[in-house]
Amino acid sequence: MTLIAFNKPFGVLCQFTDERTGPPRPTLANFIDRPGVYPAGRLDHDSEGLLLLTDDGRLQARISDPRFKLPKTYLAQVEGIPDEAALTALRKGVRLKDGVTLPADAELIEDPELWPRDPPIRVRKLIPDTWLRLTIREGRNRQIRRMTAAIGHPTLRLVRWQIGDWSLEGLAQGEWREVSETQTSARA
Repeated sequence: MTLIAFNKPFGVLCQFTDERTGPPRPTLANFIDRPGVYPAGRLDHDSEGLLLLTDDGRLQARISDPRFKLPKTYLAQVEGIPDEAALTALRKGVRLKDGVTLPADAELIEDPELWPRDPPIRVRKLIPDTWLRLTIREGRNRQIRRMTAAIGHPTLRLVRWQIGDWSLEGLAQGEWREVSETQTSARA
């Protein structure tokens, strides 16, 4: 059984080939030369951070299937400064077009020490930004971005930091390492 933790850069597709015609886009194949492994879940093209890959179908399902409610922790840079009411809404569940989300753990955090994003986010002089740490236990399409938009604070940058006990701790952008199926690691 192989399990790989990969720190996916912004703009990289969560697949090994790009079926779209036109200019080629970077894929997992640009970073990982390990046959037989596949992503356990996805990260959007414009999101960064932890992606787990495995050659074990049962483990892949356990990591990615929402039935197992494996916690996923994200660091989200958002527009503006969410007040306590906005954080409470995230903690209770936010109404989206596809229904109310499960309650999330949500807190304001200091700016994390992360690698620079390429390209950098758009900065507005008159609108401050804030970092949140959000932990969810489901995996809807673009869920964090939709949740922060629903409370009036659109996401500018999104980094998945942790899935269950696996984290990005000590893993530089674009790098990967093999990890244990039972790894425990420090929280963000």
